[in-house]
Amino acid sequence: MSRKISFAPDEWYHLYNRGNDKRIIFHTDKDRDRFVKLLYLCNGQNPFHFFYLKPGEEYEFDRGELLVDIAGYCLMDNHFHILAKERKENGISAFMHRVATSYTMYFNKIKERKGRLFESNFQAKHIDSEEYLAYVHTYIHLNPVKMVKADWKESGLADLVKTEDFLKNYHYSSLHDWLDQERIENKIINKESLSVFESKKEVVDYLHDWLSYSNEAKPRC
Repeated sequence: MSRKISFAPDEWYHLYNRGNDKRIIFHTDKDRDRFVKLLYLCNGQNPFHFFYLKPGEEYEFDRGELLVDIAGYCLMDNHFHILAKERKENGISAFMHRVATSYTMYFNKIKERKGRLFESNFQAKHIDSEEYLAYVHTYIHLNPVKMVKADWKESGLADLVKTEDFLKNYHYSSLHDWLDQERIENKIINKESLSVFESKKEVVDYLHDWLSYSNEAKPRC
């Protein structure tokens, strides 16, 4: 299947993909941790092998020239979202290919299976305005709310404080890093590359607004 859009350096894109036939692709925290580490390791041109990386050394690896700037990501059971800007020509395609290939090899080995894990092509949407960029950033970090209440956009939420606390403590999302929480995974994203938020308060305010007025908001993606 041919891609409907082309990528250009210095442009932002919402990237996402899911398991083939909507299969679960993250069964355990070990799976999720592996994928998150790949978001860091695959963002560069230098080859790597997990066998030679000791635990804790993954985020010290010399990746070489970076392919993309990542401003946000979130993992769900059967899909993932990434907000990225291409740094060089073909950077996004190379990055996504490296991530998908590496994770599929890992997954197939531990599950003793063969064949495709993800849908044939990752999906991508070009972000054409700062308003849309702020929305996509928030949309990505709101995804885990579905774990609290699957139909929250239609029926709302009974406890906003509890839901916001859940989001802030969901480990497999870059929201932690935008809230300045100390952790090694903050090396994955480049906060300076995204200028639509002036403070972490603005990030939280956007989340709160979308949770509060979810029935009125109509997502574009």
